[in-house]
Parts: sequence; structure tokens; C-alpha cells
Amino acid sequence: MILSPPVLALQAGAAASSGFLLVALRWAAPVVRRWDPASGSRAQLRLERRALLVGVLVRTALAVQLASLALFVHASDALAPMFTGAMCAAGTLSASRYGWPALAVQVAATVLAGAWLALDRADGLAPDQPLVRVKHALLPAVAIPVVAGAALQAAHFLALRPEIITSCCGSLFGREGRGGWAGLAWLPPRAAGALLVALPGAAALAALALRRTGRGASAVAALSGLAGPAAAAGVIAWLSPYVYEAPGHRCPFCLLQPEQGWVGYPLHAAVLVGCVAGVAVGVLQPFRRVPSLAGPLPALQRRLAGAAALAWTALLAGAAALVAASGLRA
Repeated sequence: MILSPPVLALQAGAAASSGFLLVALRWAAPVVRRWDPASGSRAQLRLERRALLVGVLVRTALAVQLASLALFVHASDALAPMFTGAMCAAGTLSASRYGWPALAVQVAATVLAGAWLALDRADGLAPDQPLVRVKHALLPAVAIPVVAGAALQAAHFLALRPEIITSCCGSLFGREGRGGWAGLAWLPPRAAGALLVALPGAAALAALALRRTGRGASAVAALSGLAGPAAAAGVIAWLSPYVYEAPGHRCPFCLLQPEQGWVGYPLHAAVLVGCVAGVAVGVLQPFRRVPSLAGPLPALQRRLAGAAALAWTALLAGAAALVAASGLRA
């Protein structure tokens, strides 16, 4: 294992958040089975105190998870000079068989964490907290990916050795590359660019329509969920060459380098925020029928839709600015 401040911080955060979630899972089961807000019994009072503590533990753990994804990518990028063949985070992730799975699981865990936090926020808006049982029942769907991501991350860092010879991003995202990443890299550029514009643009328009009319939550969630992969494909196959001004360089991680002005951070953050906020809008939709949430829940959905629209619009504006500033012409 390579010891560095980012790695140690990641491991400490992952251990803490996993521990919090495992404790919360153990305490959540009685809440799901025996929660009765109409009861004034001593057992119900204990459950209410336990639910409050579970909420604090889960919110803390998921906040750590939201920060951990960015730190994991940053740490992978910072470790790249230690490995022969690595030029950026892509090489570090390829230095063990756990690197890419850890990244994929952490991305999924982050989206699920954002959706659960939106559900928790909605529950706190009503005086009777009508979603206590629901959010505790859904806790395993969030906790399991977070804990799995922490385990894969630990396995990845434990497997790293300075003598490892790894693959550079040129081979991973080149014509000779194998696997899904190579497939994304060599999508037809015009088609990938069309996806990058069309789906995030449609998600932004749907989110703006929801803010005006209060309708279309399912469309916002579906389009935002599709816009994430479409944006990833567009950034890799179409936008990256404009940034590097090199048609054959299609790595999304080199966008995080200072030589490129760290433009990858706002681009990737916009995709993640758009996905999380847009999906959360749809997750909340079934609970609009709850009487105590009839007023506050639509307002929360509108705020989330506004965040999604802003994120997708920022992605499109950033992509347009990068293409306009590039010396590369198709």
C-alpha cells in the first residue's frame, strides 16, 4: 500500500462512513418493523430517539461519500507519477484489478446517496415525518454500495506497488484499447457530440418545465439518468480532442491536469450534480400523495429541478466555450 495524505484521508473516511452505515443498518430494522407514530409508548419513544441517531449517522456517512468520490479521483491522479506507464488517474486505476470497479461502484453509490438524502430532506419538511419507515427500508440500497465501494477502494490501494507497470491513457482510450472505455473513445465524434448536446439539453428543458408547471418529474429523472452516460461518451469521444487539440487524445482524466486548466473538475461535477438532482426529483414523485407533503414536496422538487437545469446548462456552456477556444477544427 502506498501511504500518502489523500490515501490516508480516503481510507479513514471510508472506514468511518462504513462503520456508521453498518450501525445504522442494525438500528434501522426495528424502526421499519415497529414504527407507530400514533403510539405514545416507551418503545415508540426509544424508536424515535433511535431514528434520530440513525439519521445523523447516515447523513454524515453519505456526506463523506459525496466528498470521497472527488478525493478518490484526485488521489488517483496524484499517484500517477509513481507508476511506470501512468500519465494520469487512468493509469493508477489500471494498476490493480480493483481500480475501475471501485470507481464505478463509487459513482453509483454517490447517485444513490444523493437520492436518499433528498428523501430524508423531504421527510424533515413534514411535522409528522411520514417517510421514516420508507427511508429506513431503503437504507440497504444505499449502504451496500457505499460499503462495497469502500472495500474495493481499500483493496485497490493495498494492491498498489511502485514497481507496477501500468497502462497509459493513450492505450486505454486508443484504437488498440479493449473494453467499454475503448468503445466510448472511438464512437463517431459527431454522434457522441450530438448525444452530449441532445440529452443534457433535453434534461435541462424538462427540469425548467417542471419548475414552471410542477409536472414531468418522471421525464426529468429519466432524461437526467440517460444524460450522465451520454455526457461521459461525448466528453471522451468528442470534447476531449478539442481541449487537447489532438484528435487521438481522448482521455477524460487528463482534463483534470493543470496543463488543461483543471477544466475536467467543473465538467465532471456538472454531470454528477445533474444526475443526482434530476434522479432525486423522480425518487420524490411517488410521495406527493402523502397529505402532509402535498405543500412542501413540490417546492423541494422545483429546487432540485433548478439545480439539475443549472448543472446541465453549465455543462453545455462549458463544452461550447472549450470548443470555441480550441485551435482544433473538425
